[in-house]
Amino acid sequence: MTKIPVLTIAGSDPSGGAGIQADLKAFSANGVFGMSVITSITAQNTCGVSSVFHLPSDIIEAQLDAIFSDIPVTTVKTGMLATQDIITTVSKKLSTQTIEHLVVDPVMIAKGGHALLEEESIAFLKSQLCPQAFLLTPNIYEAQVLSGITIHTIADARAAAKIIHRLGCRHVLIKGGHLQEQPGTDLLYDGRFFRMYKGEYIQTQHTHGTGCTFASAIAAHLAKGKSIADAIEAAKAYTTEAIRHSFPLGKGHGPTDHFYFLPT
Repeated sequence: MTKIPVLTIAGSDPSGGAGIQADLKAFSANGVFGMSVITSITAQNTCGVSSVFHLPSDIIEAQLDAIFSDIPVTTVKTGMLATQDIITTVSKKLSTQTIEHLVVDPVMIAKGGHALLEEESIAFLKSQLCPQAFLLTPNIYEAQVLSGITIHTIADARAAAKIIHRLGCRHVLIKGGHLQEQPGTDLLYDGRFFRMYKGEYIQTQHTHGTGCTFASAIAAHLAKGKSIADAIEAAKAYTTEAIRHSFPLGKGHGPTDHFYFLPT
């Protein structure tokens, strides 16, 4: 049986916990065939990012052309798109394709504090890519940047979601891992209604790549035909268990276990 192909467009994490490495693991764990287009090469580990090289736009475009000219893709997840040129290249290319589900994870900052999106490029993310998104998945920090609202409570998150939705995305999911009120609660908004996903908050420092993992798992379930509500619910259950089984690796923030269900 042929698996559904899903594409991630993101940066590379050589330590394997985040970026395209996490995306591909989450795709496989959730039953789809993962493909990747690399936008940036980072030098990072569990302690943080030490260096970044952004690939030239023509190389990114060539990777996209190689995929789209050969393989039918209807579900795409984006992660680290660090510069104006990269955002423009990706958004223009995606606009020429028939993409049913574009999941945009607006990656802005690494867990160690390193900026992964140039500040002057935020406007291009908002104006060019967000309007194409079926689902936008900012964490609390990213939602604050996109909305201009400080978020502490569920009410704050609701207000921010309304502002972010006006950017043109069909759905916005504010991930609540860093929410002060009811941490671990995610909030979905479709322009009319809110839906809350309450979850267990697992106290651990080993959460490297959880945002990438969650967004990729959602994309996988959307590709398999689930509704937006059911895709998020399935992805949240998966990500929660991956965090529960996270493990120490290196000297900093260890990764989640994408394949916690496999025998060791």
